[in-house]
Amino acid sequence: MLDELDRGILAHLAQDARQSVAVLARRLKVARSTVQARLERLETSGAIAGYTLRLGDGAREQRIRATCLLTIEPRSQAGILARLRALPEVERIHSTSGRVDLLLQLAASSTSQLDDVLDQIGGLTGVRSSESLIHLSTKLDRAA
Repeated sequence: MLDELDRGILAHLAQDARQSVAVLARRLKVARSTVQARLERLETSGAIAGYTLRLGDGAREQRIRATCLLTIEPRSQAGILARLRALPEVERIHSTSGRVDLLLQLAASSTSQLDDVLDQIGGLTGVRSSESLIHLSTKLDRAA
């Protein structure tokens, strides 16, 4: 269970994950050791899964984005997921309900690189079919 301090730490880190423990403690008006202990607990419990870089519009515009819908053979998901995780162009993998099994979010620096990675994905053992949707423009992005 997250308390008010935990939620405060998470809110501040969501805005800027590079904040030091000292800055967080000052902003939350608690001791530095308290913030450090809470961070360790949040990381251990899985509430904080990691720290990452969020690309700005300047860097994101330089990349070609696509969604790939995969239908896979039964019992092949674990092996396919392992191989997909090894591809740097695969940014996110979602399992889904409905006519497809996996939804992949991809980003590549060129159309030829995207074409290559789509060929690699389509050729994975256990992939029955794939459908690719190239992103043309973003109309709304609440996650950014």
